[in-house]
Amino acid sequence: IFTINSFSTSEFIKEVYGLIWIVPILTLILGITIGVLVIVWLEREISAAIQQRIGPEYAGPLGILQAIADGTKLLFKEDLLPSRGDIRLFSVGPSIAVISILLSYLVIPFGYRLILADLNIGVFLWIAISSIAPIGLLMSGYGSNNKYSFLGGLRAAAQSISYEIPLTLCVLSISLLSNSSSTVDIVEAQSKYGFWGWNLWRQPIGFIVFLISSLAECERLPFDLPEAEEELVAGYQTEYSGIKYALFYLASYLNLLVSSLFVTVLYLGGWNFSIPYISIPELFGINKMAGIFGITIGIFITLAKAFLFVFISITTRWTLPRMRMDQLLNLGWKFLLPISLGNLLLTTSFQLVSL
Repeated sequence: IFTINSFSTSEFIKEVYGLIWIVPILTLILGITIGVLVIVWLEREISAAIQQRIGPEYAGPLGILQAIADGTKLLFKEDLLPSRGDIRLFSVGPSIAVISILLSYLVIPFGYRLILADLNIGVFLWIAISSIAPIGLLMSGYGSNNKYSFLGGLRAAAQSISYEIPLTLCVLSISLLSNSSSTVDIVEAQSKYGFWGWNLWRQPIGFIVFLISSLAECERLPFDLPEAEEELVAGYQTEYSGIKYALFYLASYLNLLVSSLFVTVLYLGGWNFSIPYISIPELFGINKMAGIFGITIGIFITLAKAFLFVFISITTRWTLPRMRMDQLLNLGWKFLLPISLGNLLLTTSFQLVSL
């Protein structure tokens, strides 16, 4: 009887340990959901302030529940299907777009060793995974059997290819400076020299190229050609409604948040926040993560830097006019690509000289 009880106890413990890995994933999903809700509310409020109007004010205090109201409305709307479209491609496209972006959060460090998967190829895994999303958009456009949707899908694919290459070259320059492709190692390499060790100062050209390329990858104004309302009705989203349209809506803000977090990790020192002569991580012990307070401070610093980029992207949306398609491609291939190549050559030369 004792042997049977011990066996049962050990099996129970194994099952418990087998379920523990779900906890950080659920925590990350909850945090991402809250982050998206905050971004939606911020965009509405900032847009209203720029346009000198009131903005949302009825759904909760200060309109904070407006995003939940929009999501609930889309959840209960009828899911229409095109009569002559490819139903399989039409249905799978939004899911591919969302899942590929969600997987990118696996390699983002929110604090010291506070990461789901600290991989040696972390940043390049993000680039590889994020390049899958335009395939979902192209599938959606083709499966809709609509000329506007198909043109929107083609634009999304062309835009992604044009700006993925400069983005990758900027990331490669950061990897050369940090001697690693791990996101945690890149943040720790910046923390060695405090505030002036941020890659923002060591790679100013790469930062500008990365910033522009990130906005283009997020398809935010002035780079929202795949869903230009005046030209393509709504682009690849034209035939969608209900929950599938909500998935595209969610993917847009998820992509904005993940791009903001990678700007923070690669160029703004991640969870480190040091000003000249004052090192806040050392004061609070964030580098060693002594206790829950240190972890909380690290997460707060990371999110504060990320939302700074979110604010820039929202402001840019209501400041700059939309580009033409030829201007968009010329900017990517004729300007950003040569500049990012030159930046990579300069970084490589500097690293060789410093050996």
